Amino acid sequence: MKRPVLKAEERKILGKKIKTLRREGILPGNVYGKGLSSAALQVKLVDFEKVHKEVGDTGLIELELNGKTHPVLVKNLQMNFKSHTPLHADFYQVNMKEKVKTMVPLVIVGEAKAVIDKVGLLLNTLSEVEIEALPDHLAENIEVNVEHLATLDEHITVGDLKAPEGVTILTDPSQTVVKIAELVAPEPEPEPEAPTEGEEGLAEGEAPKEGETPADSEEKPAEEKQE
Repeated sequence: MKRPVLKAEERKILGKKIKTLRREGILPGNVYGKGLSSAALQVKLVDFEKVHKEVGDTGLIELELNGKTHPVLVKNLQMNFKSHTPLHADFYQVNMKEKVKTMVPLVIVGEAKAVIDKVGLLLNTLSEVEIEALPDHLAENIEVNVEHLATLDEHITVGDLKAPEGVTILTDPSQTVVKIAELVAPEPEPEPEAPTEGEEGLAEGEAPKEGETPADSEEKPAEEKQE
């Protein structure tokens, strides 16, 4: 399978000054790996985004630097979460004959029968797993088909997942990926309490109507007591 090519240049601007590179549409980064001294580099941001969208974090890229080509994986990608723009990327040179480990996302496929029948809710408790494979066999993701889940507490564990050919899942096989949880009924709104005897008096600040006197419980003036 042909791998996408990403052209890079040596980076001479280091430290806080790399902000000037970003303003010019340049992504700073580093390349490292077995048999390769770590080196600072830079690539065009638009070129990187195009290639990364195609291969993700588990697809191989042919990185061209100083007239040589390096098979690399994207590692430690730093993002600006407000603008969703990459800030820095590391490129890890791999040995095509040695297996590598990485994390890959789990992708839910289909709709659980229990959800369709309103028996329960689908609870997703694990979003990624660790895998091991040769660099050219790394999976972009692993699918989790949930269509057969029909009853409460029915679940899928890591051990139930089907890994692509040449891929080994390293995450604990007993971990739950998804399960059918009980539907949660909304709590009814509390009914307003009816006023008890003796509480139905004048509203706060309300003046008595014409001809009415204050409540009998109020203390009468001293003059009236003497009569």
